Amino acid sequence: MDEEINKTFEAFNSHLVKEQDKREEIRNVVRELEQTGREIMTVLNAIHQGSGIKEVSQICKRSRELFQTVKSKIEQLAALFPADEYYRFHDHWRFCIQRLAFSASLIVYLESERLATREEVAEFLGVTVKKSDGFHIDLEDFLHGLLSLGNELSRLAVNSVTAGDYSKPIRIAAFMGELNSGFRLLNLKNDSLRKRFDGLKYDIKKIEEVVYDISIRGLRPTAQDAKEPSMEETPAQGEK
Repeated sequence: MDEEINKTFEAFNSHLVKEQDKREEIRNVVRELEQTGREIMTVLNAIHQGSGIKEVSQICKRSRELFQTVKSKIEQLAALFPADEYYRFHDHWRFCIQRLAFSASLIVYLESERLATREEVAEFLGVTVKKSDGFHIDLEDFLHGLLSLGNELSRLAVNSVTAGDYSKPIRIAAFMGELNSGFRLLNLKNDSLRKRFDGLKYDIKKIEEVVYDISIRGLRPTAQDAKEPSMEETPAQGEK
């Protein structure tokens, strides 16, 4: 082989090896990030148990503590590549970040029964919403997280009734209606987002069936009883 060609391909090989090593480093950190994400969901899954519904404050506190590890891992991840190469490696962590965005959105809902903002989710992750800052919360990843929230809340509505809480499904139904209306304002051309959004109507239907069942059984609380203060509005112990 010609010496010049040999040098050229040696340079190519060196570049490919470095690229492979970098991607392997990224995959290793993402695996650790995914493990922390699973730990967060294990904690949050306690809300579906009878006792867990009554211990939401403690569950959310423990979940927030685990997000400190998430911030640390994302900081490690961001250090592995230049800020302008975020989308070059995005596929490695995209689904993991979507699940973490969902977990963060669920925590915000459980604490205050409202929709988390993109900025709030970014704060959970220790990043920003600006592309210019390098590692950020991509808008589509954030929206995927919100759509996963719908599925989780439909499950919570069913389990709340089992636990004897007949007002929560009504509030969840109202929230889901607003979430659905918000997504309808978006011009969703992304195929995966479009499919996920199409699935939201089944989550809403499931919740509506729960509310209907409560109503025909005469278990639906009055409008005043159905309005439950958020954890932020609840007086601290000992206050009057």
